[in-house]
Amino acid sequence: MALIGQYNSLRVVRAAPPGYYLDGGSHGEILLPGCYIPPSLMPGHTIEVFVCRDSEDRLVATTERPYAVVGEFAFLRVVGVNPRVGVFFDWGLEKDLLLPRREQIAPLQVGDWLVVRVALDQKSDRIFASARLPRWLDRDMPKYAEGQRVRLLVIGETPLGYKVIVEHAHIGLLYRTDLADPLTVGQPLEGFVRAPRFDGRLDVALDRAGFHRIAPLTEQILQSLERAGGRLPFHDDSTPLEIRTAFGVSKKAFKQALGALYRERRIRIEAHGIRVATEAVAVAKPTGAV
Repeated sequence: MALIGQYNSLRVVRAAPPGYYLDGGSHGEILLPGCYIPPSLMPGHTIEVFVCRDSEDRLVATTERPYAVVGEFAFLRVVGVNPRVGVFFDWGLEKDLLLPRREQIAPLQVGDWLVVRVALDQKSDRIFASARLPRWLDRDMPKYAEGQRVRLLVIGETPLGYKVIVEHAHIGLLYRTDLADPLTVGQPLEGFVRAPRFDGRLDVALDRAGFHRIAPLTEQILQSLERAGGRLPFHDDSTPLEIRTAFGVSKKAFKQALGALYRERRIRIEAHGIRVATEAVAVAKPTGAV
């Protein structure tokens, strides 16, 4: 059976003037309009499509990809407002996504951006947006391992840091003290689970914590030094953006890794960069090397 609001691999049943009809299981045949048919597709073949409703409320298939599927959260732009019906978002498809009045939490205007959840009305099979985020989040004890890599979406700011949605399911917190730069609402990130909490929330970070973060990073820095001929132009005055661009970590994590390498006498810290320590090079030479 085809799942509405999701990607489906469906078989082409027959060709018709409007396009190809696909086998939608209990939903019957679903039209793939001619503008979305790839040249090599023939009856009997299968194709991955997104299933939704068109402007006349008919089920259709498309090869276009929305910014989010049912069950996911996304940061979307308002492109239309109907005071009696609700607000419409651009979500990457020809038909805009409706945020019904009952799902709004504040007035919106064309051009505004908002984090919403893409949902499916189980009675009408219509896809809609909801701004009432807490009702869609899982409050059960999260089943993540410490240090597990996760997808994050920033949804708000608190005195402690930034609230994020973790893997489209749980609420998490990125602590301000762990961040090198400010974040913005709607910003997608990759991070790591620091600690699950019994209230269903998660403490997360953009870098691996403790040894799990520093050990791989020290090796990454040494490898970069080797590729660069033994010297890199990174130092205390390097910007957080320069550090994250080069190594994918915060400046705080980078400085901790440098400290570990310096204590092991594997690098020298100079005014305008870092250099492989000569004693470390000597130790690294094989027996009999000149």
